[in-house]
Amino acid sequence: MITLTEPAAKRIASQIAKNGAIALRFGAKESGCSGYSYVMDFAREIEDDDAIFEQFGVSVAVDKKSLPIVTGTQIDYVSEGLNQTFKFSNPKATDECGCGESFAL
Repeated sequence: MITLTEPAAKRIASQIAKNGAIALRFGAKESGCSGYSYVMDFAREIEDDDAIFEQFGVSVAVDKKSLPIVTGTQIDYVSEGLNQTFKFSNPKATDECGCGESFAL
C-alpha cells in the first residue's frame, strides 16, 4: 500500500488536474549512489498490471516491478524554508545517500 498525507494529496490532485491525467504514477528505478530513486509522473491511462491505491480522492498507480520496492511508502508534501517538496518515508529503506536522492533496501 502507498499512503498519502493530506498535503501531498492536495498537491498531487491539483497537478493531476493541471496535466490532464487520471492518476499519479509512482515507482522506483535503479539510480543514484544508494541503489534506487523514486519516480513520480502522471498517468493518462492505467496499465493492466498496475496496482491502484486511492486516498483523499487521489489515485496512485504503481507498476508490478516497483511494487515490492515502494510498498509501505508514505508520500508527504512539506515546506522547508522557502521551498516545498515531496518527502518519502519507506519502512523498507535501510540507507539513504547524503543528498537524499536515492535509497537502499
